[in-house]
Amino acid sequence: MIQVALDRMSKEECFNIVAQIDRYIDYIEIGTGVIKQYGVSIVQEMKEYYPEKEILADMKTCDAGKYETLQAFVAGADYTTVMGFSADKTIIDSLQVAEEHKKHIVVDLLGITSKDRILELKEIGVKAVSMHVGKDMQGETSLDFLEIYQDVLESFTIFVAGGIDPECVQYFSKINPDVYIVGSYITDSRYPEQAAKKMQEVIGK
Repeated sequence: MIQVALDRMSKEECFNIVAQIDRYIDYIEIGTGVIKQYGVSIVQEMKEYYPEKEILADMKTCDAGKYETLQAFVAGADYTTVMGFSADKTIIDSLQVAEEHKKHIVVDLLGITSKDRILELKEIGVKAVSMHVGKDMQGETSLDFLEIYQDVLESFTIFVAGGIDPECVQYFSKINPDVYIVGSYITDSRYPEQAAKKMQEVIGK
């Protein structure tokens, strides 16, 4: 499945992009920067326009888990993100709110280099993780490292993110992801619809 990441763009650009590509995507991610600029109201608006899509609010919560998670879900998000380096209580509180609202938490593994931490996340009840190569590290880091985590990720729903384009799908596919998060390859393209279609063809449904 494909999740389009809408970030570092205006509200108008977000809606224009999705209108062109909605047939090729399964999840719509409202990126952290967009939420910071427009607030969670943009999450609500996107859900109203595309009620059939899974909406992820990339809150990147690292504290105040109950409050920020509830913010995202009340706004209409189906998923929200919590950072894997957060205190266990923050993550557990967020998971509890998600369970109460029949929604979902994705724990972002940005900055996590310990397989032990991933196993700890499993122990506290995490079901979905995002193996995330950060924006500032893209092009600086070999993707070969992903294989190291394959054995500890098997029991999770796996999202992958980080400069994903048709050429690097082969690297991310080594950890058998459920959802590919695609940002600039689609959103910076002169022809977003063609780019999204290409990603769908490469990834398969």
